[in-house]
Amino acid sequence: MIVVAPLLIGVLYAFLMSLLREPARRRFNAIMVAGAGAAYLSSGSFGPWEFVFTAAVTYCAYRGLDSYVWIGVAWLLHAAWDTLHYLRGAPIIPFASHSSLGCAICDPLIALWCLRGGPSLPTLISAWFSRRPTATS
Repeated sequence: MIVVAPLLIGVLYAFLMSLLREPARRRFNAIMVAGAGAAYLSSGSFGPWEFVFTAAVTYCAYRGLDSYVWIGVAWLLHAAWDTLHYLRGAPIIPFASHSSLGCAICDPLIALWCLRGGPSLPTLISAWFSRRPTATS
């Protein structure tokens, strides 16, 4: 469940974001990753490096206002930071010891969706089902 739940959360995130129309979808995702980038600031686990990381993700999020690629890069940076925090024993949610591991699993899935241009998942699913060959007798 430690792996499955974060994967489901990543898919659910992409699906729910797909309900927004462009360009609002891209801009809202830039805001979301900027917020995620600041999530560890209060932990202080890596001292001043927490501020450096937050600045780097904020820069990527700003560039992401116009480009899904930058949003994807920001989510990958966040996944790496999640991994470091997990290994250090300083989870993103203090009372949930595996929360940083969950984010480290979930975030690359969101990044992949962003690096693919943040496509509408409902549209992709319906197109996929409409192209499937039908069985004829």
